[in-house]
Amino acid sequence: MNREPFRTGILILAFFVSIAFNPGCGRQESPGEPPADAAEAADASLGTTAWETAAVERRDIDPTIRARGIIKPSVGSEVKVGSRVSGIVSRLHVKTGDRVTKGQLLAELDPTELQAQLNQAEATLNNARAQQDYARLDVERKRTLFQENLVSQNERDRAERTYEVAESSVEQAVANLDYARIQVRHTKINSPISGVVASVTTQEGETVAASFSAPTFVTIIDLDRLEVWAYVDETDIGRVKVGQKAIFRVETYSSTNFEGTVTTIFPKAEILEGGVKYVTILQITLIADRPLRPEMSTRVMLLLEKIPNALVVPSDAIHRGEIEKFVYVLQGGSPVRRAVTAGAGDGEVTEILAGLEEGEKVIIGDIESKI
Repeated sequence: MNREPFRTGILILAFFVSIAFNPGCGRQESPGEPPADAAEAADASLGTTAWETAAVERRDIDPTIRARGIIKPSVGSEVKVGSRVSGIVSRLHVKTGDRVTKGQLLAELDPTELQAQLNQAEATLNNARAQQDYARLDVERKRTLFQENLVSQNERDRAERTYEVAESSVEQAVANLDYARIQVRHTKINSPISGVVASVTTQEGETVAASFSAPTFVTIIDLDRLEVWAYVDETDIGRVKVGQKAIFRVETYSSTNFEGTVTTIFPKAEILEGGVKYVTILQITLIADRPLRPEMSTRVMLLLEKIPNALVVPSDAIHRGEIEKFVYVLQGGSPVRRAVTAGAGDGEVTEILAGLEEGEKVIIGDIESKI
């Protein structure tokens, strides 16, 4: 049997199989062309970062100072109502969330003991008046008899002194009766203001003792007398003035602008979130169908005067270091850090007072991870 054609066929089949699994084996490299792997490595090493930039430009801006804040009850709008007398709570007429008006009855104490003291004071007064009437008649008689030399001066003087004591007893009894009546009236606890019951801290049947301090029954808040405590950064507080207008928003009405006016700037700073803040109080204008509640968080914008032809950059381009504010300027395709003096802004752009020239390109956003 002739094996030579069979061996030749096997060799040809092996050749084509090797071509199929190693396609690069048949590729001819040009004399000056680098290998494919080397070219890909070179392309990766030459890759560049695409920076998002904006030009330094001039425009008119309506600047604002932005701050976080909290809605608080104004002075006198939150009242803790308590009892001035001790006793047992017999009736409680309100619960948390109820609206009340000034003078409305909130709670009652059992008046039995105080009513007994009132009755006793009335009886004491009646007795004192009877003693006074007798002493008046006696002193008048003694004066007549003294003029007729029928009694001594000593007896007349004693009668007059007795009458004076009786008068004082009546006055004291009247005062005790007035006090007893007041104590009985204090068993009915009325609301001193109109508002909403924020909390109830007692219940029917509970004994309250007012010996040292008035125990609190309910807390009432007048929701028409609220204010905003805005925490303004130390770098901005110098541009805030009493009477300045402001707008703010709360999360529950995120698309509604509420208006306010600066009424007070606290002289003492507070350290919040690692920064120095100054409490700025805003008197607010309420919107009827947008009720506000204490402790709601707010986003405040204090309005400043319009700045014409201001040199501005996007606010996102400005970074804050430990000592100064800075931007990254694109020079020769590379970012260069440059210190700047920033002024007011409107939330979108910020005025640059020093450090940049019109037409320069600044890099927007976080670039630290790309450098």
